[in-house]
Amino acid sequence: MAISAATAPSPMLAPSGHLAITDWSLTPGKIHLNHGSYGAVPRRVQERQLELKAEMEANPCVWFMGQAASLPPVRVGVANFLRVDADDLALVTNASAGVSAVYKSLPFSNGTQIVTTNHAYGAVLEGAKRLARTHNGEVRIADVPLDADAALVCELIVAQITERTELIVVDQITSATARRFPIEQIAKEASKRGIPLLVDGAHAPGVLADPIPDFEGFWVGNLHKFACAPRGTAALVARGPLRELVDPLIDSWGFPHSFPESFDHVGTQDITSWMVASTSFDTIEEHYGWDTFRSYAASLANYGQRIVQDAFSALTGEDSRVDVGMQIDPLRMVRLPRGLATTHEDSHAVRAYISEQLDIETAITTFGGAGFLRLSTHLYNTPADYEEFAERAVPDLVRLARAS
Repeated sequence: MAISAATAPSPMLAPSGHLAITDWSLTPGKIHLNHGSYGAVPRRVQERQLELKAEMEANPCVWFMGQAASLPPVRVGVANFLRVDADDLALVTNASAGVSAVYKSLPFSNGTQIVTTNHAYGAVLEGAKRLARTHNGEVRIADVPLDADAALVCELIVAQITERTELIVVDQITSATARRFPIEQIAKEASKRGIPLLVDGAHAPGVLADPIPDFEGFWVGNLHKFACAPRGTAALVARGPLRELVDPLIDSWGFPHSFPESFDHVGTQDITSWMVASTSFDTIEEHYGWDTFRSYAASLANYGQRIVQDAFSALTGEDSRVDVGMQIDPLRMVRLPRGLATTHEDSHAVRAYISEQLDIETAITTFGGAGFLRLSTHLYNTPADYEEFAERAVPDLVRLARAS
């Protein structure tokens, strides 16, 4: 696989003229290369959320009695950003909560089958397995190679479908392997067979300008990742005849209502993160532009991936490049030296070492018995971040691999 030489883009600047990282409150001196896991909230958004928290604490009775009525316009703001109808969108705490709501709500037969892939997020996969056990069924897993193109992905998923399949669960952008899946094509295949489709779009908001394809089924996505909303903010989109069956995970005072209004009644949950989500979207748009973010993230990812993988290859003599079938711009994969982070547990240990000993935040993942570095790019990242990783972290990781 050939990757063309990449040119370092000029760092992004905030409206103040300073580096974009000044719009965030990230720890100075630490290199942050893992936006894809937990995101980072701009200062302006944090300040607005604190104002709302102060208002809430000044009179909790008034705040919480009126909380449900305040949510419809909040949903409209999120729906506009995601380019969907607000009547099809409910707010939830994270993508996993949205997935669990769908699992809990849909009717399943005894002996049901759920089809997913070997790229599925761990919590989503375990939820599917628990659901299958409850109904004396099974989860059928399509073994999709990392380098599979759209046609092969569809073929492998369809091959797992039987007459007992009652739900298909697929990632839009995979977490461990940083690749896209062809959701539009998979949705067509599911529709032909009358099988509901649940799309885990945890990483899609902000990364994709139009993240929710036009299909009848379910989509969940986190707004705290690349869209930069506070943690605890996610969307569940439901369309088609099964949407009326979807209920919140926790029964509250939304029981007289149907989807999505039933999700607006969340008791004494602090929803200030939901209420400032649009402030996050607007901040990025006003200070930089979402199209600019996507363009910068792509060019910086090309550069960062190239210099890091070349640094590994120069020291190990191994090919550190990764052939990802449907690459996604702000997330890139680099193969770690042989023997490093080959298990899920070891990947966490390597990540912790890099954070604690080298002051660099990264994502280390495992797939197919091999370890990978998953690089993220956002507006506050600069070429120097990846250059420093190549200079300081790569030699240390090679040393760790040789000692293992």
